[in-house]
Amino acid sequence: MSTMSDALQHIPFSKGISGYIPPPGYAPRSSSAVADTRSNSLFNVMTSGQGLAQFKEIISKSDRKELQLMASLLTSDSDYFMEVVRNINGSRRVQKLLGISDDVDAFFYPAILRRFYHIITDKYASYVAIRAMLVFDQKKQYVMYEHLLHHALDIARNQYGCIALNEIITDADDPFYRNLLLDVVARNALYLSNDPSGNFVVQHVLALYDLRCTHNVGVSLRGHCVDLSFKKYGSYIVEKLLDTEESMAVVVVELLECEGGRLTRLARNEFGSFVVVKALKITQGMNRVDLFRGLVQKLMPFRHLLVRSHGSNIVNFLESTI
Repeated sequence: MSTMSDALQHIPFSKGISGYIPPPGYAPRSSSAVADTRSNSLFNVMTSGQGLAQFKEIISKSDRKELQLMASLLTSDSDYFMEVVRNINGSRRVQKLLGISDDVDAFFYPAILRRFYHIITDKYASYVAIRAMLVFDQKKQYVMYEHLLHHALDIARNQYGCIALNEIITDADDPFYRNLLLDVVARNALYLSNDPSGNFVVQHVLALYDLRCTHNVGVSLRGHCVDLSFKKYGSYIVEKLLDTEESMAVVVVELLECEGGRLTRLARNEFGSFVVVKALKITQGMNRVDLFRGLVQKLMPFRHLLVRSHGSNIVNFLESTI
């Protein structure tokens, strides 16, 4: 096998198309012959389990022009490209093609941008966007970051988009855009914290221990920490706020401002009890005597109500301080 055409079992290019490579971003209005060409051998090579060996051989033996032609065939129709990258094998093989050369990237770049939101919120296609943002040249990366920022909240609230956004934030090596992404999450922390997917993004940025971002998240969640602590994923976020001294104070002050009855309900709650006991341990460990004593004094009169509940761990801690 010496050429890509051989590898794809002699793809029957339609008359007038031959080996012509259209410019990047070109999308024909209608061409059943081209669609048929794409939907046969190339699609199978890209998406089938049996096509892996053939794909590897194509990549190893194709020259620059043949790889451009392959990229052109994969990207000139958006629906076809989406079908490829939504496939687990197709996604992995397209990722292998990204970063091979600027000429090849020039075809994939507009194809990804045309369907950016749909790609980045798909289970498998999202990894194509993640890979592209790592290997594309700086100019292309910046445009993709702008698309990401534009759709950031919708992406964060998507089942698969939140995973992609977290990976991009972690891998971002441009401090300007990384900070912009962190700012979007921090400003909208309350909105995202109450979302089934968005809360994972808030948890993720707090786990990065970026002090500026943590401070901004704490500001956004001030006055809402107790409410969040009653919820499973919200309690995870509040626990992460307790890990740094500045945001810890935001949480503990809010706990201290609770009326005794509400704090007791929180301490008895299956999720809130973990927040309360962590607040006790953190304030003690950080030697914040004022906050620690405040919590102990507020909880002590109600410790008998915590014994037969999720707050039993809190009772044990309180009694160890007597």
